[in-house]
Amino acid sequence: MKTRIYKHGMEGIGRSWTLWATERGLCRLSFGHEPEETALAWLGRHVPEGSIAVGPGPLAEWGACDRLADYFAGRPAAFGDLPLDLRGTAFQQSVWLALADIPYGEVRTYRELAESIGKPAALRAVGTANGRNPLPLLLPCHRVVGTNGTLTGYAGGLGLKQQLLQLEGIRNVREGGHERFAF
Repeated sequence: MKTRIYKHGMEGIGRSWTLWATERGLCRLSFGHEPEETALAWLGRHVPEGSIAVGPGPLAEWGACDRLADYFAGRPAAFGDLPLDLRGTAFQQSVWLALADIPYGEVRTYRELAESIGKPAALRAVGTANGRNPLPLLLPCHRVVGTNGTLTGYAGGLGLKQQLLQLEGIRNVREGGHERFAF
């Protein structure tokens, strides 16, 4: 039986965003830096039995689009009760779910994130899992910074990461990080 994958696009902070969901929950959030072919290839690997349905479908019912619109407008938005259909290893999912515990307007270091999942020595693995987060913003990987307090690695680039942090009122993160992960 085919899984229906709902696709819904929206605009926010000067770029396009695309929400992808199955009936079980949100599975991916794509944004400007990623061509649609990349998202479709990811979906083909992780939801091979999927067929695309354009439109909000359950996304509107769950309130996902309205919450993202609030977030883009600079209003604190909570995403913790949205249903998720995470597709990744158990370790990746533990990292991604730990991201959801980082409050709006706050940051954590990779070290703190690793400690929060009970794997304090797994900094690089935590960083790699963080970089493969399929639901940025909803599972706020942009709120993770280097141990030295600088911006480090973000799939959308450090400029976007800094823009998102500033949108949340976070201005004390030092520049000088780099595009690759630094732990």
